[in-house]
Amino acid sequence: MSYSFEAVLRNDMKELAGLPPRLEAFAEEAGLPPDVAMHVDLVLDELLTNTIGYGYPDGREGRIFLHMVVDDALTITIADDGIAFDPLSVPDPDTDSDLEHRQIGGLGVYFVKTMMDEVSYHRLDGQNRLTLVKRLTTGQRDADND
Repeated sequence: MSYSFEAVLRNDMKELAGLPPRLEAFAEEAGLPPDVAMHVDLVLDELLTNTIGYGYPDGREGRIFLHMVVDDALTITIADDGIAFDPLSVPDPDTDSDLEHRQIGGLGVYFVKTMMDEVSYHRLDGQNRLTLVKRLTTGQRDADND
């Protein structure tokens, strides 16, 4: 069985406040394991916060489209009409250096890439489109719902 979730958000941080309860209800309905649901929450918080904070520097109102589908995998698509930006173009941070020698920033996208199995970006029809995939092991959803 396939489950889907859609939301359209304005580029306003206040929009994020109502999202976690909706995501939690969707994760429960779709039978996502708690660790996957937690990763989804963290990833979306990071990506949506960055999109709202940096994607609209001119102050204009924009819209962010969130679409999720769960079948054999969880696929998340985030599309926005903000300025063109490929988060995958940001180099991974140096996590081996001492803290005082590390460059500030870049950890959020790095964590997104480590929490998801696949992350891809493209610009289409004036929109940034980020697609994230988290593979679910066979029977993982069913076992967690027993």
